[in-house]
Amino acid sequence: METDKITGLLSQVRHPGKGDRSVVELGMVEKVEADAYGVRVLLAFPKHRDPLAEYLIGSTRAVLVRNLPEGTDIKVETVVRDVVEPKKKNSINDLGLEQLSAVKHIIGVASGKGGVGKSTVAVNLAVALARLGYKVGLADADVYGPSVPLMTGTEGYVPELEGEEGSELMIPAEKYGVKWMSIGYFAQPGQALIWRGPMACNALKQMLLQVKWGELDFLLIDMPPGTGDIHISLVHDIPMEGAVIVTTPQAVALADVEKGVDMFRNEKVSKKIFGLVENMSWFTPEELPQNRYYIFGKDGGVEMARNFGIPLLGQIPMVQGIRECGDSGEPVALSSRPDALAFLELAQKLAVAADSPDTAV
Repeated sequence: METDKITGLLSQVRHPGKGDRSVVELGMVEKVEADAYGVRVLLAFPKHRDPLAEYLIGSTRAVLVRNLPEGTDIKVETVVRDVVEPKKKNSINDLGLEQLSAVKHIIGVASGKGGVGKSTVAVNLAVALARLGYKVGLADADVYGPSVPLMTGTEGYVPELEGEEGSELMIPAEKYGVKWMSIGYFAQPGQALIWRGPMACNALKQMLLQVKWGELDFLLIDMPPGTGDIHISLVHDIPMEGAVIVTTPQAVALADVEKGVDMFRNEKVSKKIFGLVENMSWFTPEELPQNRYYIFGKDGGVEMARNFGIPLLGQIPMVQGIRECGDSGEPVALSSRPDALAFLELAQKLAVAADSPDTAV
């Protein structure tokens, strides 16, 4: 395998904070080694931490995985160019919490499984809180399937970097009264993000801790589904106050919600659960707003909330307009329709629960 071919592939890896130039143009490719069995790429970073380091590492690996034969052993490593031997790898362990110091409430929006509309709830909850007059931000922590750019009409936004070298901060997008940050802002259209567990955790920390959030009443974190490494990393390294759990009424979703509740209540995690949101509670045709069809079962979330002794914050109906608004980048919570009012009621209940800690469990 020729190293020139590998270098050519690396020209596809662009640095959004450096005029979208490639890592090759920027001289960041320190070394390329290749043989019949595998490829090793060494990326060089300056002694000051690059806020997009983990994204660039992940993008480099993704380009190689897509273009090299299946089974090729791929290693992407880093060095700090300005440090005298022995060279040390870049580390994000020294990231501080300064950018979160003016955030009043940091709340995760979680689900035990995918497909329950967690991101839809997170985006519309953020917009609803902003409509109530709160200062709101949302971090899209679903690093494997970021959907916030599409759902908010902010696709194509590339965060600018502000500050001196070594202390740069990413500037979030602002729309609908909410500050948005997503790993999707850095990916090329259609680019699959290929992350190993530790890499995904590190990228997420950078996306939360190196962002100029400013003063916020609420920072919502749209968490990936499940109860894996990313969740544990978040609750240990980010001062998350608690979580809202999203489910649908059907039994298969409720079984996974139980795992999510157990995770947050585990003594090693011990985070508050502000309540449960039952999404897709019933189907209501827009032309027949009084009709309800319980196609996923009835009151499954109500029963789950009762069994676990947690508040039911809201039941969100399934209306075609919610999907259409999400696909068009205009969250339904911006409107005055009945489904939008359900999100406003949810936001009001969460705000009350957040300011009354004794009500969370």
